[in-house]
Amino acid sequence: MLDLQRELAMVSTAPVVLIVEDDPSLRTLLSRVLREEGFHPLSAAHGAEMARVIDANPIDLILLDIMLPGSNGFELCRTLRRTSQVPIIILSARDEETDRLIGLELGADDYIAKPFSNRELVARIRAILRRTQGGAQTAPRGYQLLAFSNWTLDPGRRELISPEGAVVDLSGAEFDLLLAFVSSPQRVIGRERLLEMSRTRLADASDRSIDVLVSRLRRKLAAVQAEPLLRTVRGVGYIFTAAVERR
Repeated sequence: MLDLQRELAMVSTAPVVLIVEDDPSLRTLLSRVLREEGFHPLSAAHGAEMARVIDANPIDLILLDIMLPGSNGFELCRTLRRTSQVPIIILSARDEETDRLIGLELGADDYIAKPFSNRELVARIRAILRRTQGGAQTAPRGYQLLAFSNWTLDPGRRELISPEGAVVDLSGAEFDLLLAFVSSPQRVIGRERLLEMSRTRLADASDRSIDVLVSRLRRKLAAVQAEPLLRTVRGVGYIFTAAVERR
């Protein structure tokens, strides 16, 4: 009885990872690996089943295969991002740069090509969960908020507040990149340095992956911002143009 209670307590506190994969053997393998590493795995074989699992359970992270029956992983990622910022790692047998960039553009937090090692997958899951659940541990020392052009970035809560007071939806990779910019305002930052500072840990990250993330940030900031906050410095990188006040 005590062993059962202990097991139930561990399940209730373990991060919940939803595996969306149509290959039954791979679903079983991933579930076993994640359970052994202290996660609570759930699984779905297609988009409709994924939606039912999400409706019935709190999900901390989704492993999303691209090649699925019905709606593919890209379509499901786009649909998820309309209503949720749950971290998404795309899994794919295709290791094409175009696919990785599409995944980023649609809001995925990472992209891992098959075959992959179990250790790498678990490490990437934990890295993303540290960023999305670490909250106060990632807040810069000495202040809590970063204010610029009537926007407010809260590193503790990992939230971006618009001038109108609304919370702006950002993926984990987008938030980390914006935090890198506002931590070094009005200074040119190269793409390689941005990759290092933003800690996106994207598989085979490239200059183009940073360009995609910057484009997404620009669109979200431009929704209520007349002057561009992110300016391209041709051949070098980007500069965050606004002054930043630390509170």
